[in-house]
Amino acid sequence: MITFPDGTQVPALGQGTWMMAEQPGRRADEIAALREGIELGMTLIDTAEMYGEGAAEVLVGEAVGAVRDRVFLVSKAYPHNASRQRLPQACEASLRRLGTDRIDLYLLHWRGSVPLAETAEAMERLRAAGKIARWGVSNLDTDDMEALVAAGGVACQTDQILFNLTRRGPEHALLPWLSAHRIPVMAYSPVEQGRLIAHRGLAAMAETLGATPAQVALAWLLAQDGVIAIPKAGSIAHVRENRAAADIRLTDDDMRRLDAMFPRPRTPLPLEML
Repeated sequence: MITFPDGTQVPALGQGTWMMAEQPGRRADEIAALREGIELGMTLIDTAEMYGEGAAEVLVGEAVGAVRDRVFLVSKAYPHNASRQRLPQACEASLRRLGTDRIDLYLLHWRGSVPLAETAEAMERLRAAGKIARWGVSNLDTDDMEALVAAGGVACQTDQILFNLTRRGPEHALLPWLSAHRIPVMAYSPVEQGRLIAHRGLAAMAETLGATPAQVALAWLLAQDGVIAIPKAGSIAHVRENRAAADIRLTDDDMRRLDAMFPRPRTPLPLEML
């Protein structure tokens, strides 16, 4: 379990929905996968108004259905919707698509032209109105986070970023800053959109552990302090594979092997995005 600054605890392994609801023929399998994930304890589900221009939110709403109270719903707003006037409208639209009266965690998808102080104020108004329970950000680098706090965004609960074995730049500055402020990370694309599965060294190591490459990549993330991983799974078999990663305990030697295979950059890099 991971604890947000407000004391709320969520599973360290959740479910992502990027690129879901884009192929009608896969809809039933995707809904079944999300429901299976909930039953397996992966009750944090992440989506966004951007995903399929709202179609993913509709799919999530259908999948959650009667078990809404067991699910921690996360959604994200476009930067151009992050103003005082537009954020309430965007939130209401997401609520309708999700079929719920509240979003458990509402994120600014990335930083745009709307001042961070205005977005923080708009988020706080939504929280006071009961439309959202808490809020956070996504794709903000260290300087952005410092600017957010300086702008009054001290209630920020998380920063959702691209972080995996091949995207270790945040370890230099951003992750230490977030840790110092007790703000957990949500790691999207934890297996690099499937590309890590083809890595020969990772595959060989996974075989010795009796696991799959994706499971080892997820286990590495789950071994980090304060990190929530949100892999997407479009089938029941895939979501079960993801869930099994939470039971893998990597040894210190395993971690050293992965460090050698996927060394972090020698110098800080700007935060990467997909």
